[in-house]
Amino acid sequence: MTDFSLFETMRYTPGEGIARLNLHLKRLETSARRLGFIGADKAEETLASYLGAPASLQRLRLELSPTGEITITSAPFTLQPEDTVWRIAIAQTRTASTDPLIRYKTTHRALYETARAEFPSDTINEVILLNEKGELAEGTITNLFVEDDEGRLMTPPISSGCLAGVLRTSLICARKAYNHRLRPEDLKGRTLFVGNSLRGLIRAELIGE
Repeated sequence: MTDFSLFETMRYTPGEGIARLNLHLKRLETSARRLGFIGADKAEETLASYLGAPASLQRLRLELSPTGEITITSAPFTLQPEDTVWRIAIAQTRTASTDPLIRYKTTHRALYETARAEFPSDTINEVILLNEKGELAEGTITNLFVEDDEGRLMTPPISSGCLAGVLRTSLICARKAYNHRLRPEDLKGRTLFVGNSLRGLIRAELIGE
């Protein structure tokens, strides 16, 4: 499996640096080791050399090829207001919990593009995938979070077929979130969020429930 690259999408804030950088680098290094990629150990140095000190919020994308080539791109980024609510929907397209690539952030994204194409982009902000067992897995660019009765966040486990998102990992480590198998009926009447390391947590509303 070498027809794809690994990548990390990160947020740079002036005066603060890259959000959750250590977790991004750790995930990249772990993925590279497991998939036989080389060059992940150069990522931090390459980022520092590329970045300098931008004066504005930036969206960074670091891509690592199987042969160790690192490509970095950046663009100005604006965080959404805290009261933003994303409209989300559940796709007919299913993911496979046994797919070995699901657990890695790669440029192999045909599955997610197919899921997103089920809905008009001007009506839905994010699309959630189920696995072959009917369990909730993940969004096309986010992890899913469901608030429990105590205010903690439940999120589908990796074994349901989702990426170990950096924001997800940080919330679990901080004991603000925990793994819990979820089905669509578990979303009813619950406060929902989607999120990733670039955007943070975003309140969500399920459309078509």
